[in-house]
Amino acid sequence: MHRVLPRRDLLKLAGGMVTVSALMGTSGCGLLGGSQSAGGGNGQVEKANIKVGALPINDLAPLHLAVRNGYFQQEGLTVEIVSAPDGSAALASTIGGDYDITYSSYVPFFQAQARGIADLRIVADCASATPNSTMIMTAPGSKVRTPQDLAGRKIAISGPGTISELLVKATMRAYGVDFGKVDFVPVPFINMPAALQQKQVDAALLTEPFLTQAARNSGAVPVVDTATGPLEDLPLTGYGATARFCNENPRTVAAFQRAMDRAVAEAQDRSKVEPLLPEFAKIDKATAAIITLLKFNSRADATRLQRVPRLMREFGFIDKDINVAEMIVAPPQV
Repeated sequence: MHRVLPRRDLLKLAGGMVTVSALMGTSGCGLLGGSQSAGGGNGQVEKANIKVGALPINDLAPLHLAVRNGYFQQEGLTVEIVSAPDGSAALASTIGGDYDITYSSYVPFFQAQARGIADLRIVADCASATPNSTMIMTAPGSKVRTPQDLAGRKIAISGPGTISELLVKATMRAYGVDFGKVDFVPVPFINMPAALQQKQVDAALLTEPFLTQAARNSGAVPVVDTATGPLEDLPLTGYGATARFCNENPRTVAAFQRAMDRAVAEAQDRSKVEPLLPEFAKIDKATAAIITLLKFNSRADATRLQRVPRLMREFGFIDKDINVAEMIVAPPQV
C-alpha cells in the first residue's frame, strides 16, 4: 500500500534521488496560454490551469513547442512550466501537491513506486537514448581509451542511485568489465568537463549539451557510447503525476497527452526545435546547431519502459519488480 510522506521526507527524497539532469542549473520560464477560470475547470477539462515541473534541458523541447504553438491552449489548458533544480525535486513537489505533472528521469519514478513513497502514473513518455547522446568520455592524453580501461577508475556521474550510474554500470557489464571497484564520484554535469581537464576523475558520463561542450572546449574524447548495443533506445525520461491527480482529472490528462502528441510529431523536424534551445536550455546557437538530440517520444509503451525497472532491479536500485503497464495512463483514442 502506498503512503504519502510528510513534506520533510519528500525533501529527503529529492536529495537522495538525483537524476541524469541533476544540478544543471535553473531557469525561470513560466509560459502561459489559454483563457479559462482561475483554478477551476472549463467545458473541456476538469482543471484548466496546471503546473508542470521541468528542467532547462534539451529533451523538453516538445513541451516548450506545445506552449509556443498553442497546442495546450487549444485543448483548454493553461500550462505553467515551473523550473526545478532536478527531476527528483520536481517529482517530490508533485507528490507534495505543488505541481500537477512533472518531468523526470524514470529512475526516481520507479524508485518512489517501488518504495511505496507514492502511487504514481506515467502520463507521457519524453525521450530515449540515441547514439552519441550519452557517452563515457575522458581527457586527451588519458590512459583510459577502451571500456576495459574503466575498471577500478574514478568515474564522474551526476549522483548516486541515478540513471547516469545505471548507464555506466550496465555499459561496463555489457563489455564484461567489473565495476565493483570503480570509484563513482558525484559531479554536476556542468562541472564534468573541468573535472576531466583537471584530472579529478579518469572518466565521466556526459550527456548533451555538455558532451559537445567538453569535446569542443577541452578536447574530451569518447571512451564508449552508452546508447548503443543493449542500451540503445533505452527510455530515459518521461512525464508523471500521482494516481490521485490522474483519477480526478482524466480529461485534463488526456488534453495534456493530445497536445504532447502533436508537439512530439512536429519535433521530429529538428528545425522546429533547434531555435528554441538557446531560450529555455540556455545554450548558445552554435552548440544548439551541432548537439545530438535524444529521441523524442510521447506515447508510453509498457514493453519499452519495462526495460528500466528491470535494469534497476538487476543493479540493486530497487528490491522488487514493478509492473510498468499498471502505471501508464492509457492515451486518448484518436
